[in-house]
Amino acid sequence: MKRKVVIGTLIAIFIAVFGYFSFSQIFPEDIENAPEWMALEEALELAAQDERLLMIDIYEVGCQFCRKMDRETYPAPSVRAVLDRSYHPVKVNGHSDNTVNFLGEEMTERQFGSLMGVTAYPFVVVMDSDGNVIDRRRGYQDVVGFTRFLNNAVQESS
Repeated sequence: MKRKVVIGTLIAIFIAVFGYFSFSQIFPEDIENAPEWMALEEALELAAQDERLLMIDIYEVGCQFCRKMDRETYPAPSVRAVLDRSYHPVKVNGHSDNTVNFLGEEMTERQFGSLMGVTAYPFVVVMDSDGNVIDRRRGYQDVVGFTRFLNNAVQESS
């Protein structure tokens, strides 16, 4: 009887520790120097006033490369400099049924992703204040490549 209690206790401890570490990987941690993400509708309104572009990160919750961009690419000083100077950053969950208002039309974030042509995650769309797509990229972007992508989009829109 005593042996069963000890084994049961060890199994319960193992499950608790495993569960703790599993859930700690799922919940996002605060990332230092991360962009100040905003809602799509708010970003479109602000872009119309100050002539900045929108950088829309369409992501998926379980995507490891989306998390890698959140941890490594977006907080990088060179990326932040371009974002802060020329963009309004927006995050959209490509699998969410939350609604967004895009150019007066209400749709889910999933439908917005489809409208933008999402084929894989992460998917980044650069858009002007009128909702015209300037450029888009699929997949993980490193700091140098992403900075170049953002700067090229600014030049194309000028």
